[in-house]
Amino acid sequence: MQDMIADKREAVIRVSARPADTNAYGDIFGGWLVSQMDMAAGLIAARFSRGRAVTIAMDSMQFHKPVSIGDEVSVYGDIQKVGRTSMTIAIEAWRRHRYEEERVKVTQAVFTFVAIDEAGRPREIEQEK
Repeated sequence: MQDMIADKREAVIRVSARPADTNAYGDIFGGWLVSQMDMAAGLIAARFSRGRAVTIAMDSMQFHKPVSIGDEVSVYGDIQKVGRTSMTIAIEAWRRHRYEEERVKVTQAVFTFVAIDEAGRPREIEQEK
């Protein structure tokens, strides 16, 4: 997966890391980052499938750098593959220290979502032709 930041795309989510999101060592919880990434992937999946979509898998999670309190975290996403009812979405999270311009990739993962109907059953994703 090529670094998405190079494309200068708009972030799906941008948030500041807060003190309540830290572990005992003062770094941001990995789970907090995963939840931000899952939310971003969910927004992409819902918009693309034009309805409710749920996470069914997360693969290839890699943490590269820590995130500190006050860092701006930007999450970027890209649909990699679309099936009949599912979507594979590549997600990257980047951090920027509060008073700096340099952005650093902190983690990445691939999420799989399934579009579902009101009863919670998989539904077909309408493809544009």
